[in-house]
Amino acid sequence: MKSGYLSEYFIGAAAKTLAGTEVDPETSRGHEYQGVDAFREFLGSPDNKQKIPVTYIWLEDDSPPARFDLEGTWYNSRKNQPHREPEYRLYYPAAAEEVVRRARAGDTLFFCLPKKGPLLAVSCASGSATEQQLFWLFGLKAKSDRFDTSKRDLRRERGQELSFTARYILELVGIEAILTEDEWLDPLLKQFGPEFPLTADFSEFARKHSPKTDPKADPDHALATWIEFEERLFRTLERYIVGQRIQQGFMRGRKADVDEFVSFSLSVQNRRKSRVGFALEHHLAAVFKSNSLRFQRGSTTENNNKPDFLFPGTAEYVNSKFPASKLVMLGSKSTCKDRWRQVLSEAKRIERKHLFTLEPGISESQTSEMKAKQLQLVLPSSLHETYKPTQQRWLMNLKEFMKFVSSTQT
Repeated sequence: MKSGYLSEYFIGAAAKTLAGTEVDPETSRGHEYQGVDAFREFLGSPDNKQKIPVTYIWLEDDSPPARFDLEGTWYNSRKNQPHREPEYRLYYPAAAEEVVRRARAGDTLFFCLPKKGPLLAVSCASGSATEQQLFWLFGLKAKSDRFDTSKRDLRRERGQELSFTARYILELVGIEAILTEDEWLDPLLKQFGPEFPLTADFSEFARKHSPKTDPKADPDHALATWIEFEERLFRTLERYIVGQRIQQGFMRGRKADVDEFVSFSLSVQNRRKSRVGFALEHHLAAVFKSNSLRFQRGSTTENNNKPDFLFPGTAEYVNSKFPASKLVMLGSKSTCKDRWRQVLSEAKRIERKHLFTLEPGISESQTSEMKAKQLQLVLPSSLHETYKPTQQRWLMNLKEFMKFVSSTQT
């Protein structure tokens, strides 16, 4: 598989801690980001005030992004003080307040300059999952001093490889980095025709033709490889099918059929979201089968709940004489958000539950709550680095989870 890198999309990025004077109207009536002078390296040092396009974004863990495409004024606040070192700031217009002032003193501001498009001024709550994910993606670190900026020049390095995880985070800030496998288009069309196949069939095709990997020796690598390859194959087929539909147009007589266009657009987005969840379940099942684990998918437990994976199965679960200590439940969610709590009620006989996810850098407050509710998070080993060291000691990878399950089936 061809690799993509962050430097293909960004010139540079920086992060700083916000002060009340920047975002709190009770503290200051100003409309400017201070302590961003380090970004001169990317925006330049103009003598006069310079208006630049800026997209202001507020990201919250469990809510859709808030964003405004506006302008900002990049200027030297010490222009009339030639005896002092220049200090550049970004003035934001009043129209940006609705987004900018959702942040509070102590929250984090990310300045990200794409190779194409406006400067991204992204703010998020301190300690949030979003903050943790963006720090990892851009290789930045939190700074306690509001005038101290963590900076990364992506003109001098490749930056993060654009894995499935990295692309997921990029979508949070509105950057869609699509990696396709164009040489596979003809085989895909030969196998499935110009239509989307059943998710199980597509996942099986991806496993059969993916780069070589061994689900017995390294299940974490196998799962990550299959997920990545299937995503690329799907985007390859999707680009062809959607392209064909767009070429047909959305006209009804001489009028544009807006409703049909909106419906089609929503179907594309919904298919992308649902497909990833199904693919994850299919590939997990393939790993478990390769390792001869006994399990059942979609079993029904109390109150018609349906855990994604039940080990060893429904018959053992409903048998009151079967030891509860030998029962294991695994939920599967490509992203957790606040939906992880759904897993807690899915199998009452099992006190300690497990949840597998592909979501990077979940906040410490969330993982602490998971621990308190006896929910063990399981992720591919490659994702553990997106979590803080204190969290990593608690996380479980797929191989460790399977070893635990195996111990209950001997």
